[in-house]
Amino acid sequence: MTMNEQIKNLLGFLAKSPTPFHAVENIAIRLESAGFERLEEAKAWNTVQSGNYYVTRNDSSLIAMRLEQVGGDTGFRIVGAHTDSPCLKVKPQATQCRDGYVMLAVEVYGGALLNPWFDRDLGLAGRINIKTLSGSIQSRLLRINHPVAFIPSLAIHLDRNANEDRSINRQKHLPAVLMRTNEDQHDFADILKNWLVRDDPELEIDHILSFELSLFDCQPPALIGLHGEFIASARLDNLLSCHAATEALIASKNDVNKLIVLNDHEEVGSASMSGAAGPFLESVLSRLCKDNEILTRSLQHSMLVSADNAHAVHPNYADRHEPDHRPLINTGPVIKINHNQNYATNSESEALLRVVCEANDINVQSFVTRSDLGCGSTIGPITATRIGVRTVDIGVPQLGMHSIRELAGVQDQIDLVHVLRGFFDHANWPF
Repeated sequence: MTMNEQIKNLLGFLAKSPTPFHAVENIAIRLESAGFERLEEAKAWNTVQSGNYYVTRNDSSLIAMRLEQVGGDTGFRIVGAHTDSPCLKVKPQATQCRDGYVMLAVEVYGGALLNPWFDRDLGLAGRINIKTLSGSIQSRLLRINHPVAFIPSLAIHLDRNANEDRSINRQKHLPAVLMRTNEDQHDFADILKNWLVRDDPELEIDHILSFELSLFDCQPPALIGLHGEFIASARLDNLLSCHAATEALIASKNDVNKLIVLNDHEEVGSASMSGAAGPFLESVLSRLCKDNEILTRSLQHSMLVSADNAHAVHPNYADRHEPDHRPLINTGPVIKINHNQNYATNSESEALLRVVCEANDINVQSFVTRSDLGCGSTIGPITATRIGVRTVDIGVPQLGMHSIRELAGVQDQIDLVHVLRGFFDHANWPF
């Protein structure tokens, strides 16, 4: 795949993946087109032989494998990332009438930058659970790509200090305008049913049981900059890493066991059945290794690359960065280090990653946060703690992290794929 094809493929993936459910569905389609076979957690895996497989959990997390020596203790080369991003999620009692408008009630998911959500064209997407007329319970994905909601700012005339001191009350200021109404009654479930039937006219819905829906920015991903060297999009953190991990796995050639794990719920602590603090990865590895003795030995021959975007130095806020650790966009992936274990990198795992970068002629940068500022975290320390695997945290540098629209570099994404493929294919590991 050429550079232009890879970036075009990435932009399409970002546009089609407004939620973790859609991201996993699109990755599964990509894997199946490359010859990967779907496994079901609820069915026996006794027939698993060397080959390419994937399995999902909760429709929002995915593990894909290229297996060469099933049941042995030769170890796994693992790349981890997360499918979720900060956003606004719809509350169960979704709508209310207020001053002639139907407003959509939302809950903030994760550490979102809230100001950029105002005055944007917002679509709606997620998973809906329905009961059909025949009595069956089904899950359906919904993606409304045209703008259906809007969170308007208060006019400057009514808030003269808005540019100096604007605070946001999550309960009062974030409900989104959904429609104009003169009625006291309306039914959000009927709106959802109409959307679902429009997408599938043969679907016979008795009623809506539940939903997990999110607002998202309708503005499509784009290449920007004078020379088109930047990627601007929602959910770059961390769908860039999910896409890179998938493409690197598909392109890898070395005859070793390789695996990608893409977890949901990283942005809220990973503590869920499908999050990195849950048993998903451990369960899959246990089924592959057959017994605890083999699993323990295998993990000592394994390594995890936790791929999650890093903070590029912000040219307007350079004083918020550690003076000697200022990652630049389009200057190479970043190794993330925190001695308080917010990142799982240690000197051994860093050295191994640097060997991969040197072998593939990829420049690599380092990041530590200022000593007087807090530090984010990743699935790296959580996974390392959960299964006891040596881990390095890396990521492409980006600006605007956790905003509704973020900025990263084209060359960095190309280099990340090369690094991850190099990790999968590198020979002569010292363990």
